Amino acid sequence: MSAKTKHVVSIGLSAAIVSVADERPSVLVVHHAGAEDALPFGPFDPLNHRTLDSGLRKWVGEQTYLDLGYAEQLYTFGDRGRHLPTPDEGARVVSVGYLALTRQARELKAPDTRWSDWYRYFPWEDWRDTKPAIIDQSIMPVLKQFVKAAPTSEVTELRRDRVRLCFGADGLSWDEEKVLERYELLYEAGLVQEAVRDGRKTSASAALGASMTFDHRRILATAIARLRGKMKYRPVVFELMPPNFTLLELQRTVEAISGIRLHKQNFRRLMEDQGLVEGTGKFATQARGRPAELFRFRREVLRERPAPGVRLGTRKTI
Repeated sequence: MSAKTKHVVSIGLSAAIVSVADERPSVLVVHHAGAEDALPFGPFDPLNHRTLDSGLRKWVGEQTYLDLGYAEQLYTFGDRGRHLPTPDEGARVVSVGYLALTRQARELKAPDTRWSDWYRYFPWEDWRDTKPAIIDQSIMPVLKQFVKAAPTSEVTELRRDRVRLCFGADGLSWDEEKVLERYELLYEAGLVQEAVRDGRKTSASAALGASMTFDHRRILATAIARLRGKMKYRPVVFELMPPNFTLLELQRTVEAISGIRLHKQNFRRLMEDQGLVEGTGKFATQARGRPAELFRFRREVLRERPAPGVRLGTRKTI
């Protein structure tokens, strides 16, 4: 291999395409039998793609048959060896990750694509019913050993602080936005399959959550964290809603994304106080109970104030 080829850098585009249906926050994945799930990804062609964004939309349309609506750039991922079994073997791949939101189509027309519940990959992130058992049963015992195995007292304190902040130990509250920090801590402690694949020292429990190809689970963690944070100050959640919806449907969508339950009356009061929605005068048909009023997103709120998001209130304390 020539020196020129050895130092080639290839730019790829990876998309975490998110949707919510039936209270399941899902990501669109490419799935082949016997292989790990992958986010849709493809190369950036500087000759045919005017911008990174246009390149993303073009090949996502070709691969998934979806016409993306909302999309934003997340981060640039360029760790050595992230796309190759052996570091320095071939071109260095730098991937630009994107978060895209869409209303879920019931049937995907593109081959080898499917909607996958994102809690398959991050089962410790779903607190809607109760604290996930996997935290106390499989995660915390290994993290305590990870802290004890630190080579110096300074590293011990650093690791202990990371465990406290990421998993809310010692009375700290759970921060639903620290999705990436938690995944990276589990990776370093050898608790996920990607650590095994990368040749790191791992725990006997090193298969927590479904793994993904390359560093796609890290990209997805970044996307989830961005969405959980951003919906608090921008009305991005409405990109996932139909034109008309009940307040309970909106609440369940917010809960699905954040992974925490919200107080019903407080949520309704929040929607009214912030002027995010308005009634349509129509009602949803349902099999039992009192018909629920249908609402729609008030787009005027974007001109009325700078940060019209959905505040979630107090966080859970472990």
